[in-house]
Amino acid sequence: QVEVVESGGGSAQAGGSLKLSCAASGNIFRINVMGWFRQAPGKQRELVASLGNGLSPNYADFVKGRFTISRDNAKNAVYLEMNSLKPEDTAVYYCNAQGLWTGTFAPFTSWGQGTQVTVSS
Repeated sequence: QVEVVESGGGSAQAGGSLKLSCAASGNIFRINVMGWFRQAPGKQRELVASLGNGLSPNYADFVKGRFTISRDNAKNAVYLEMNSLKPEDTAVYYCNAQGLWTGTFAPFTSWGQGTQVTVSS
């Protein structure tokens, strides 16, 4: 089993900044990709940013130039630095981890419980 836990959500004014953190733990042989998704009320969950091993970050167009994703592989962690926040960034942000289990080397995809980000104008 792999557990994914996010932290760092909260409230900010438009133009402000927040940083999200996420760590995966459990029977992990290797994590291949970690990323952030978000879901606003009444909307589908959408990719915000992802970062695969040895790859360049992948950003949704609506966050390019404002958000930065980074990873700490030693800690199985991923971070999302959010700057120049807009009210439309308000959503529940979910961390996602994809990799291989120990022992069986079977692939897994695990989600965190989500953390609320609210941006006021």
